[in-house]
Amino acid sequence: MPSPVSAERINPRKFIGSRAEGICLVLFTACCWGMTWPQSKFLLSMLPPFSMRTICGIAGSLFAFLLAAARRERLIPPRDQWLWLVIFAMLNYGLFVVLTTLALVWLSASEAVVITYTLPIWASILAWPLLGERLNLHRILAILLGCGGVAVMVGVGFNTQTAGLAGPSGLQRLAGASVALIAAWLFGFGTVMAKKHPLRMPPTTGVAWQGAIGTLPVLALAQWEHPVLGNITGYGWAAIGYISIFPLSLAYLTWFRALKLVPASTAATTVLVSPMVGVLGSALLLGDVLGPRQLLALAMTLTGVALAARA
Repeated sequence: MPSPVSAERINPRKFIGSRAEGICLVLFTACCWGMTWPQSKFLLSMLPPFSMRTICGIAGSLFAFLLAAARRERLIPPRDQWLWLVIFAMLNYGLFVVLTTLALVWLSASEAVVITYTLPIWASILAWPLLGERLNLHRILAILLGCGGVAVMVGVGFNTQTAGLAGPSGLQRLAGASVALIAAWLFGFGTVMAKKHPLRMPPTTGVAWQGAIGTLPVLALAQWEHPVLGNITGYGWAAIGYISIFPLSLAYLTWFRALKLVPASTAATTVLVSPMVGVLGSALLLGDVLGPRQLLALAMTLTGVALAARA
């Protein structure tokens, strides 16, 4: 029979709504989002970029609507929430998806994921004036370590043999890095605004509508493409199923829940686990390089995440 102390430690009532739950939810989100990158890069061998994103976005929002209906949530948003709903849909879905899709086209999956996840810098900087979250020593060290790991990782891809800016390849890589950085800023800003102005609607319904609205600009860009669904293999459909259910639906549910439990800067720094998962997944699934320098970058990132969890 467990002692009263041990029973108290594992009491789920103290976990639900706690900081520990928030950190666990961010880690789940980060793992889901991290695995999206190699699978999306894999799907680009079968589908044009925006068509691929459109299929995943539509399937993901439909899954979220079905889940909301199964939970008996109210599916029509309150009238005064539509403006924030559209803003969050563009920041967290639409513009972010468009820009990261371009980054995937012009960069390797490993490069795209680590550049995009400079977002803790922007989230932490913006959280100070907008949310009053001061940058204490733990948070500053966490950001420096996490982003230092990203810088080391970027140095892996942009080596002396491929980083030259002369010619189309160099310009494409520069463009890919630029749009990934813009996507990071937008998502960091969206993170802070979601913390400052949380949507007043059931969580699954909010995710479903954000996914649906955010897919519209992606769908518009896909009209210029000519996808051939017959090119999609069984593994390709499995990747579409994973992206639709986990990163685009369940992970956003856990992300917005986590933002209610931990500071925005802590959540943004902890989500730096995503590059680790993305790089490891790219190495396993796509054969991307994984050597001592990448491992050092991942170690720095994880240390930054650990500090963020304590901040």
